[in-house]
Amino acid sequence: MAALVWLVGGLLLIAAEVLSGDFVLVMLGVAGLFGAGTEALFGEPVLTVVVFALVSLGLTTVARPVLRRRLGGAHVRDNVAALVGERAVVLARVDEHGGRVKLRGQEWSARALDATQVLEPGSSVTVMEIAGATAVVWADQ
Repeated sequence: MAALVWLVGGLLLIAAEVLSGDFVLVMLGVAGLFGAGTEALFGEPVLTVVVFALVSLGLTTVARPVLRRRLGGAHVRDNVAALVGERAVVLARVDEHGGRVKLRGQEWSARALDATQVLEPGSSVTVMEIAGATAVVWADQ
């Protein structure tokens, strides 16, 4: 009977992982399944709790970080960081003091990264950084 409780508890934890997505509950659920197996084989509650604790600790400290790296997916940059490296077209003369560029279909204020650069309308530039609401750009070669 105790093995059935461990089995049901482990399966419920694994099912609850669908809601959290953090790989903690699935690790505890798998440990619960190990506890169920230990209880069914040996019938010793103390041994069952020790196995559950050791498997839980091992899975959450070793397997969980590996799973998070593998299944976590690529890092998605936020809106501003995603603009760095994008190409833009100069709309109004850009120099160290200011100007305007068209970036991803929108007009942005801009300034040249290099104080000696003067970029004329129609020039192609690369966004090097975003400083507030200003695109800091560099002339394409």
